[in-house]
Amino acid sequence: MRILHTMLRVTDLEKSIDFYTKLFGMKLLRRHEFPEGKFTLAFIGYGDESENTVIELTHNWDTDSYDMGNAYGHIAIGVDDAYKACDEISAKGGDVVRPAGPMKHSSTVIAFVKDPDGYMIELIEGK
Repeated sequence: MRILHTMLRVTDLEKSIDFYTKLFGMKLLRRHEFPEGKFTLAFIGYGDESENTVIELTHNWDTDSYDMGNAYGHIAIGVDDAYKACDEISAKGGDVVRPAGPMKHSSTVIAFVKDPDGYMIELIEGK
């Protein structure tokens, strides 16, 4: 297992991309529009995602602002089998809040686990 990315919700995607690329020297690695879901994902970081942890900036088109308390998204961890990982986590007393299954608007299998403080950890199969 390894940490893949940390997700932050942003209200102005271009401003956020400029901030991380210009102030911190990161690169825009990829960007995906999801018109049906009305959101855009932009992945930024210092190198190829196959070898580096990156930041996912999520822009929900219909959201103008966030409270600081809900701006944090999740930490993502790549797993070989999300279904098996959820079973193992549940067996150890972990709180699987979103069982393994395809992501909305995609075929990628994901799951979510809540840590003791309520922070979300996303499991992504095959990463």
